[in-house]
Order: sequence, then structure tokens, then C-alpha cells
Amino acid sequence: MPVLTRLIPSPLVVDIRPGALDDLACVLADERISHSGRLAVAVSGGSGAKLRERISPSMPGATWYEVGGGTLDDAVRLAGDIKAGHYDAVVGLGGGKIIDCAKFAAARVGLPLVAVPTNLAHDGLCSPVATLDNDAGRGSYGVPNPIAVVIDLDVIREAPVRFVRAGIGDAVSNISAIADWELANRVKGERIDGLAAAMARQAGEAVLRHPGGIGENDFLQVLAEALVLSGIAMSVSGDSRPSSGACHEINHAFDLLYPKRAAAHGEQCGLGAAFAMWLRGAHEESAYMAEVLRRHGLPVLPDEIGFTTDEFVKAVEFAPETRPGRYTILEHLDLNTEQIKDTYTDYVKAIGS
Repeated sequence: MPVLTRLIPSPLVVDIRPGALDDLACVLADERISHSGRLAVAVSGGSGAKLRERISPSMPGATWYEVGGGTLDDAVRLAGDIKAGHYDAVVGLGGGKIIDCAKFAAARVGLPLVAVPTNLAHDGLCSPVATLDNDAGRGSYGVPNPIAVVIDLDVIREAPVRFVRAGIGDAVSNISAIADWELANRVKGERIDGLAAAMARQAGEAVLRHPGGIGENDFLQVLAEALVLSGIAMSVSGDSRPSSGACHEINHAFDLLYPKRAAAHGEQCGLGAAFAMWLRGAHEESAYMAEVLRRHGLPVLPDEIGFTTDEFVKAVEFAPETRPGRYTILEHLDLNTEQIKDTYTDYVKAIGS
């Protein structure tokens, strides 16, 4: 009888610990990702430049490329620059914009990507997607998973605390996203990838239930692992479904309606997730999620990120238009303006100000 199985697209190396950055060259050599040390390293001009001073002595064969921003043009330019070299891999060292540029460039020239994030703002650090600004606004481009993810918790602790908070919101929103996926399965017959759903759900629950705080290494370890698992879950399912539902539609609506005022991705997703849980009638879960987000310093009401009630209602009403074809609690209920206002009033009363 044949043995049926499947290969899971995932990194060869996941190294999450204090001091991991100092061992980067050794890890890549030991895993035969780059035995020669010929690496193209993409960095920003800010925090990346400081880290370059720290680790460049241990990587004498690396060529360093400074990336100006997170646009498609930046990524194409980086690909053109590294194409002429003979490298074993591309290393993205920095925040989300740098890693997304490095992801796209590595895919374009056919090299593996090593992700070395300097903050934990969202689950893009290990996802098969590069999000880049373009002439039409912002686009998502399919790319291979990173071959390695190296996260130095000492570096993460030095990043602005808001970035860690945003990562918490993005991870916790998985719970709402999976509930939307299950709703689409019940109502529309949409197929659920059980493995992807399990990975994403458990990643979100691990962060939601952890008693620790942002300043503790064990909590940062769990958060980093959750964001990596979320990225792998998206690779397993072949799309963003395990980590993106009504929570992300509300986030996208904020970005599109109020582009100059939008808050961090994870902040908006966390708020969107707590409200989406309330919409689906999971009131206890919604209140608990809001309590945890609030404990970590994340917003649970729109005025905490500078939006009025009417602006929030408008964003919720517009949200389904951001992801045509995706079925979530927003499409299911199809609420009008007054119904959203009434539901939001109940949500506010329940979670408190």
C-alpha cells in the first residue's frame, strides 16, 4: 500500500535565541547554505548599518547592499545589483521592508533567501509573500520561503517596543482568521487545509495565552516562533488564508481610506480581530482578546490610534471590498452602516474604555 505524504515548504534553519546574529556565518556554513561565505547582504541605512559594523568581520566574503526603501523599484534594483555577483544566498537584514525587498530580489535571481529580522512587527518575516509599494499603491508578490530564519532576541529587544506590540496583534489575529476560514467552509464549502489551520491557530493561541510580557525573553521567543509558524502555515495552504480574515480586511481598509494616518499593520489587525470576534458572537473570546491586547499596550478601540467612531464604521463597511472573493464574518453578516454602529456600541460597552 503506498505511503501518502507531502513535502512542507519550510526553512532549513530556524535559529531564535539571544546572540544568534553573532553566529550567522557559522550557522550558514554548518548547514551548507553558504560554505564559501559569498553572500549578498541587503541592509537599511539605519539599524542595518550599525549591525553591519558588528558582524562584517565574521563575514569577510559578503558584499553589502544598502536598500533605500520598500518599493518594487528598490527590489528590482537590488536584484540587478546582485545578479552580477556569484553568491550562495541573499541575506535580508533589517525590518519588514528590507526583508521583503530581499525576498523579491532573491526570487528574481534564483538564490535562496536568509531572513534576519531586526524586529517582530508582523508575520512576513517567514511568509511566501513580498509586500512592496508600487505605482498602483501596494502589491503582494509570491516568492519562495526563506531557506533560513535567524532571530537574535538581543537585537529584537533593542527595537522600538511598538514593533513588538504590532507583532503581537498580527499573531493573535490568526485566531479570528481561522474562525473566518471555518465559516467559509461551513457556508461556502471552501476547503480548509487542516495542517495550515492548526499551525496558525496554535501560533495565535500561544501568544494570546502566554502570561509574560514584552520585556521577557521567553515571551519574545514564543512570539518569534508564532510569527515563523504563521508564515509557514501560509506556505502550506498556498495563500494567506490561515492568517488573514476580517481582521486583515479591516486593516487594509484603514490603509486605503486613511493612508497618511494608518497605524501599524499589527495594531490594526489586533483591533480588527477583537471586533470581528465580537461580530461573530464570540463575546467572551472577544473580551479576553481585547484584555490581552490592552495588557500589552495595543489598541482595542479606534480612538486609541486616532480614528473616530464614524471613521471606524466606514472602514468596517468598506473592508470587504479590499479582498474580493474572500468570505469572512463581514461578508456573511453584510451589515449596513447603522447595524455596524449598533454592534460597535455593544462592543465598546463590553470591553470598556
